[in-house]
Amino acid sequence: MIKGRLKNKSRLKQFGQGMTEYIIIVALIAIAAIAVYSLFGKTVKNQVSGMAQELSGGDGTAAQSAAATAADAAASKAEGDKGGLGDYTGQNK
Repeated sequence: MIKGRLKNKSRLKQFGQGMTEYIIIVALIAIAAIAVYSLFGKTVKNQVSGMAQELSGGDGTAAQSAAATAADAAASKAEGDKGGLGDYTGQNK
């Protein structure tokens, strides 16, 4: 009788550990998605807007050019954020 109870507790602990690992993985994916969206959010919004305008029969060139401008701004920001340990310590290359 006692062995059966111990087996059930062990299974519950393993199930809880699996769920905890799953929640941690989902949280990390969500954080990564938020970071990517914050960097490329305007680009994605303008691209979707341009596609929607084109699908509805309108002219989406303004939204497409705005998307290109936002993409260039995000790329230049990403290039500017690169740094090494020399930047961290205050000793520029």
